[in-house]
Formats: sequence, structure tokens, C-alpha cells
Amino acid sequence: MGAVAIDSSVAIALLDSADSHHERAAVTLREHTRSPLIMAASAYSEALVQPLIRGRDDAVEEFVASLRVEIVAADRRIGRRAAELRARHRALRLPDALVLATALAREAQLLTFDTRLAREAAQS
Repeated sequence: MGAVAIDSSVAIALLDSADSHHERAAVTLREHTRSPLIMAASAYSEALVQPLIRGRDDAVEEFVASLRVEIVAADRRIGRRAAELRARHRALRLPDALVLATALAREAQLLTFDTRLAREAAQS
């Protein structure tokens, strides 16, 4: 059973019951509860922004702890891979390139609701 990389779009949707993808995020993550879950540090940071503004960052920490999500720091190899992805796909933003590079480095399936990122992942 391979690892699954969670993009911030999935985490944000799961943590916000008003998000249009909330139920989809819950179902998708339930389907992967037996897989090792990882999250790029950049995606973790992105998922924390609104909860921090609302004083609810504990919800993100509970999500990470309860699902045993490993937060993966960007090292030199991931940084280089992200730069290569950006150079090849100019429309790919750096935060998304870091998420994709992390998934590729760990040979993980990427879970995202970002259609552009999903398209890039399918091509990589």
C-alpha cells in the first residue's frame, strides 16, 4: 500500500464544513485511512492560514495527529524537483510544484481538488 500525499485543497475542504468539497474530502480521506499519509510542509502551512486567523489552528493539529499525517520538509532534492517542474510547466505555481515534488519524491499518490495540479501530477 503506497503513500498518499494530501494537498492543502483537500485539508482545507475537510476542515471547513462550508467548503463545497467538504463531503468529498471526508469520503476521499476515509478511502485512504490504511495508507501512510504525507503532506508537504508548504501545504501544511497553507492549510493553517485561515484556521490561525480564526483562532482554530488546533483543528489542523488534530487532523494531522488523528490521521498520523507525516509533514514532509522540503529538502534539496524536493526543492530541485519543484524547480524543474516549474521550469517545465510555467503555469504551475511554486507552492503546487513543492506539493507535487514531495509526492513524486515519496512515490505517493496525490490527493488534490486543484484541477491544474491534478493535471500536472498525471503528466509527471
